[in-house]
Amino acid sequence: MKVICMIARYLMGAIFVFFGANHLFAFLPTPPPPHGVAGQYMSAMMASGYFYVVGICEVVPGLLLLTGRFVPLALLVLGAVIFNIEVTGVLLAHAALPMGTFLVLLWILAAYRVRTVLLPLLKARVESSFPREAANSEVGERLA
Repeated sequence: MKVICMIARYLMGAIFVFFGANHLFAFLPTPPPPHGVAGQYMSAMMASGYFYVVGICEVVPGLLLLTGRFVPLALLVLGAVIFNIEVTGVLLAHAALPMGTFLVLLWILAAYRVRTVLLPLLKARVESSFPREAANSEVGERLA
């Protein structure tokens, strides 16, 4: 399982670096926008420069996955990107759905190795790292 998770992490990192860099530098030919609302959505994102933000949000975490540094943070950021790809695929451009589903599978496999770090993010409440009484007394002393 360790090897499968590592392959998924490297593959996902390479995909996001490559296609994120394409958002920034446009080295692949751009197909014509789809018809209807999906085309308007894509045209607005390109005209506003929003794809540059998306490109940065893909390239930086992709590089982090490839280098093995800050992997949980990279997975967290890419989780939001993948969510947007999936929502776009479901609501607007159904052609994006297979790639989004493949990325979800890669994300799950890559996240499995760092699940002990990601699972605490799902806690409803967290304990403060400082005792409540000590924090309140320090604040009271500073104000006095």
